[in-house]
Amino acid sequence: MKQLSLARAFTLLESGPVVFVTTSDGGRHNVMTISWTMVVDFTPTFAITTGPWNFSYAALRRCRECVIAIPGADLIDTVVGVGTCSGADTDKFATFGLTPVKGRHVRAPLIGECLANIECRVLDLVRKHHIVVLEGLAAYVDGSRNEKRTLHAVGDGTFIVDGRRIDRRKAMRPRLPAGV
Repeated sequence: MKQLSLARAFTLLESGPVVFVTTSDGGRHNVMTISWTMVVDFTPTFAITTGPWNFSYAALRRCRECVIAIPGADLIDTVVGVGTCSGADTDKFATFGLTPVKGRHVRAPLIGECLANIECRVLDLVRKHHIVVLEGLAAYVDGSRNEKRTLHAVGDGTFIVDGRRIDRRKAMRPRLPAGV
């Protein structure tokens, strides 16, 4: 094996799909691209990483709610565009043609073009590691979309697109906790 720089080791463990996170500070919606997400156990608890360097972070801290919106692979240019500009000086919904959809539980909007949206409440801000822990309040899936593949950021400007789904539920059923 060839040695890899330890500073690049994170590219070996790419996390869940790249997502959008929407916020609302009461009068203005914003959206940011997040490439590090995590599911906490078999619960509707999630974690993302962000911090004061992101314009949306102030709204997350103040309003303590957001929406995780999961884009399809067909939105890769929008994912990159949203992630490379700031909501401080850009209306990202207008600039990138994203449709804000009113949520039922939070002021932050769902994104109409996404495969799925999860309305969330902030449970904890782990400032030492720039982790925001979120509780899912409601989830929505758009089954009518043709593109169902998601994007995964490697961390070096490249992405992996999901392939086909392989079903092994019958083999795993006895090992999953009750109710899952």
